[in-house]
Amino acid sequence: METITLGKNGPVVTPLCLGTWAWGDKLFWSYGDGYGPEQLKEAFTAALEAGVTFFDTAEVYGLGTSETLLGQFLQETQQPVQIATKFGPLPWRFTGQSVAEALTDSLKRLQLQRIELYQVHWPFTFFLSHETLMNALADEVQKGRIGAIGVSNYSAAQMREAHQILAARGVPLAVNQVRYSLLSRQIESQGILSTARDLGVTILAYSPLAQGLLTGKYTANSSETPTGARKIDPRFSKDGLQKITPVISLLQKFGEKYDRTPAQIALNWLIAQGNVIPIAGVKTAQQVKQNAGALGWKLSDDEIGELEQVTRPWL
Repeated sequence: METITLGKNGPVVTPLCLGTWAWGDKLFWSYGDGYGPEQLKEAFTAALEAGVTFFDTAEVYGLGTSETLLGQFLQETQQPVQIATKFGPLPWRFTGQSVAEALTDSLKRLQLQRIELYQVHWPFTFFLSHETLMNALADEVQKGRIGAIGVSNYSAAQMREAHQILAARGVPLAVNQVRYSLLSRQIESQGILSTARDLGVTILAYSPLAQGLLTGKYTANSSETPTGARKIDPRFSKDGLQKITPVISLLQKFGEKYDRTPAQIALNWLIAQGNVIPIAGVKTAQQVKQNAGALGWKLSDDEIGELEQVTRPWL
């Protein structure tokens, strides 16, 4: 398995990360209805068997349930696993101490002494200044409770500011976690990707399959309909699905050539961008195996270029 270093000198992780937003989330992902702890334990085990050992969670996922489940599963393996979690800058958190307390709570749920990657979940920090937040995180790196610092959903300017504050403490900014897929390429046009490259920051790409649009499961002529909040998402309407038909056709064409699924082609395209790690959400062992099929092979430069060309409307 190839590996990637997060940022300039952060933890070394697998080129695919598995997302655990659905682990315990009843509201959006209907946890407990059709899947529960047993299926998630099978997914965790399948990931380790496939050599994928990098997991992304957050304190708000399932209001702590996601971290708690991961913590339980971690106790049952000797294999090294890298965990990324997130701090939510909520309105009542306005001191450096509140950052330390949130980290302590996450560590307890995960049953860990140290988290490899600790990220700020969103850029709007209410009453907590960026200066206070970044310095509190730098303190935790120096205490050894965090391996590396990341941010999420930060613009190019916000990323530069965070990088600058941390650099003054001798701590690099390792990661910016943003929405990125063949159907969400705005980080390229907004300068986020180029800024990340300038600063030596790794991009963690969430929603890499555009909520399932890039799996080929949903088409304008198919009777398959999405569940939950996606039912009212205009991208899943007949018009929305017709618009992406050329993209899905190309994914299917390359899929036939490599004996891979459209989703595996779409994930491989992201990895090919360099210093980009897709976060694929999983609930079952089958989904883990499906996503792991994006690893261990490469699209040609011409194929990467063709996919870039056909998805320009989504820049």
